[in-house]
Amino acid sequence: MSFSTPQQVELKIQKGIRQAEDDLVIWVQEALDKADYPRTGRDKLEESQFRNLVRVSDTTESSEVVKNFLRYQVGREKKWGRGEKSLAERIIADINGNLKTKAQTISKDAEGGSINEIHIELIRRYLGYGARHLKYLNSLTEQR
Repeated sequence: MSFSTPQQVELKIQKGIRQAEDDLVIWVQEALDKADYPRTGRDKLEESQFRNLVRVSDTTESSEVVKNFLRYQVGREKKWGRGEKSLAERIIADINGNLKTKAQTISKDAEGGSINEIHIELIRRYLGYGARHLKYLNSLTEQR
């Protein structure tokens, strides 16, 4: 029976995260494409609001802090949508579901590593790809 060194575990984790990137991009694009939130007008979700969420994820090790900030934003303004089909709820569902499950799988496959650390790294990447996709979507509405 062989044991992996901490360096081997870390390499496996990084490989697992890289291999998950397609899923992360697809999940956040689906959220932005299908969820209910204002896409035009005064309440339109701007990239700056999405980048603020990305910054929060970069400054914490807690998925709960990210979800708390998102719910705070929902309470302040309509930009993230309201109700169970809102963009905010879709992102929270992905954090609690797809991203957490993927983090557990990566940790198991790497035979170690903190599920929480993997989870927050997946959240950061997911949100980063979301900011890029929102920029693209907003450019389409500006062309009309």
